[in-house]
Amino acid sequence: MAAAVAPATGNPSDDNPVLALILRIAGIAAFGTMAMFIKLASESGIHIVEIVFWRQAVSVPILLGWAMLAGGLSTLRTARPRSHAIRAGYGLVGMAFNFGGVILLPLAEATTFNFTSSIWAVILSATLLGEHVGKWRWSAVIAGFAGVLVIAQPGGGHVPLVGALVALGGAFMLALISIQIRDLSRTDKPMVIVFWFAFTSVVVTAPVLPFVATEHTSTQWLILLGIGLAGTAGQVLVTLALRYGEVSSVIVMDYSGLIWATLYGWLIFATLPTVWTWLGAPLVVLAGIIITWRESILRRRRLRDRHEVIGG
Repeated sequence: MAAAVAPATGNPSDDNPVLALILRIAGIAAFGTMAMFIKLASESGIHIVEIVFWRQAVSVPILLGWAMLAGGLSTLRTARPRSHAIRAGYGLVGMAFNFGGVILLPLAEATTFNFTSSIWAVILSATLLGEHVGKWRWSAVIAGFAGVLVIAQPGGGHVPLVGALVALGGAFMLALISIQIRDLSRTDKPMVIVFWFAFTSVVVTAPVLPFVATEHTSTQWLILLGIGLAGTAGQVLVTLALRYGEVSSVIVMDYSGLIWATLYGWLIFATLPTVWTWLGAPLVVLAGIIITWRESILRRRRLRDRHEVIGG
């Protein structure tokens, strides 16, 4: 369940493709671990609002500490509080949908539906940004949704329809948030964007806690701590990966999340993906890879054209 993160702005001299891949894989493993803890928390009776609160509350002091080491609290200043507020609102809705998908579905199915965020991003780029989308990416969109239909088997009953819709809604929100983050990253650093989302989430969800929180056992507290630590680690690691490698070269590693989802599903929850998931997931993954490949080509083409115009 990779969170949408801002593109890092490291220097070309920082490029280290191998380190970038390792960091991305580690970040996706952390997100897979977070998803496992979320499911455990829900099954133990913890309300989703409290799960969201602690996911972000654990992050805030960690991010503050990181900011202090990186130059002080002044590094968290922003001139766009309204944009951050909108991003936080969308982010909270997206987090609720994504966590809901994990709670309502087996981990492998929830993770696979999460992969459709790249498919939704293509649709949003065409409809909201007016970007021209060619046959390659539209073909990928069709293949991806065909995979979703194979997995969900509408009317088949092996995947709850509500759970599938919730997970797809979460993927849609990730795509929508990625557009916002792309805009915010023009003026603010990744640390600033991540911090204000976490801080705002805590402020918004804290007043609801008295109505949903219950007494917890020591095991439940450890699970909530695990959600916060794993989620923060995942966010930091995938962001660092973008500092040392191109988006197009590391984002394919996101599909390793299906390995962790399958492993945790088997070891912790005694569930394995159905045959329909094994048949449909490759279509969803292939669609994402095609979209990433095509966008990488288009990006290089735009850069080349820009250089020709400047040099011409």
